[in-house]
Amino acid sequence: MAGNSPFYAARGARGRAHVKLRGTIPVMTETPLDAAAIHRIAALAHLALTDDEVQLFGRQLNDILEYVRQVQAAPTEGVTPMSHVGGGDAHERADVARPTLEKRAALGNAPDAAPEAGFFKVPRVIG
Repeated sequence: MAGNSPFYAARGARGRAHVKLRGTIPVMTETPLDAAAIHRIAALAHLALTDDEVQLFGRQLNDILEYVRQVQAAPTEGVTPMSHVGGGDAHERADVARPTLEKRAALGNAPDAAPEAGFFKVPRVIG
């Protein structure tokens, strides 16, 4: 992207676009989203909204944006920027193969199991 935008797109090693930050994060304006803005956002998402939905989603989006403004107002001087909340330390266990339960033992206490087939029967979730 050209111009004064603090963001620019870069292609990673696998050809995926990544947004990188250049400079500081722009501060949001205090102007709430109006119905026209909600309609533009809905059009970008290919959504047809009723007038009631425009009012509802407008209130919800404005509440979200207000929360973002509050987060942006938090003092962050002296805080080291980070890309992940974990701080970079991997707290995961090593990927080591271990013995597992025998199929009959795993199915033994399962309600409505099909041990002859080696499956758990579960309620239908979709369709």
